[in-house]
Amino acid sequence: MKIRTLLVDDQPTGLAVLRDMLHFEPDIEIIGMVSSGPEAVEVINRLVPDLVFLDVQMPELDGFGVVAQIKPRRMPVIIFVTGHDDYALKAFEAHALDFLVKPCQMARLRSAVQRAREQIQNNQSGEIQQKLDDLLQDLKNGLKYPERLAVKSNGRIVFLRLTDIDLVEAADNYVKLYIGKE
Repeated sequence: MKIRTLLVDDQPTGLAVLRDMLHFEPDIEIIGMVSSGPEAVEVINRLVPDLVFLDVQMPELDGFGVVAQIKPRRMPVIIFVTGHDDYALKAFEAHALDFLVKPCQMARLRSAVQRAREQIQNNQSGEIQQKLDDLLQDLKNGLKYPERLAVKSNGRIVFLRLTDIDLVEAADNYVKLYIGKE
């Protein structure tokens, strides 16, 4: 079985490198390469790929925006790709299957492709659809921030409600939090 794959990156070099690396995966069939978020949404909705390697940072519409605009009839497996690893947490919060940092290492890419194979096989059980439905719901609801903060003070952990904090002050390698008169 061929895995119908779409590559999305606003940098032509990024597309070419990823295409060349995936050439060594015999079951990966690249059905398209696009360079913008709006184009990615259109092609994903039209071609319904099994797997999408999706750049996070793109002008107009970033990778997270692309995922939010995909029609949910059958969501592809998403592997986010970016030059900045600080997006990793947000990618996994967006229920991504995997996250690759450019320049991609071949071993890391193969690991991500193997996970995609397994996920696509599990697609028959409906497990992936549930995760993708959760992703779409999270994207529609927006990010939720924590309500409390764990703070170590005088050798113990105290949970503070963020709404109770009046002032935050930098103090060299420490932070001072002011709540009421404390």
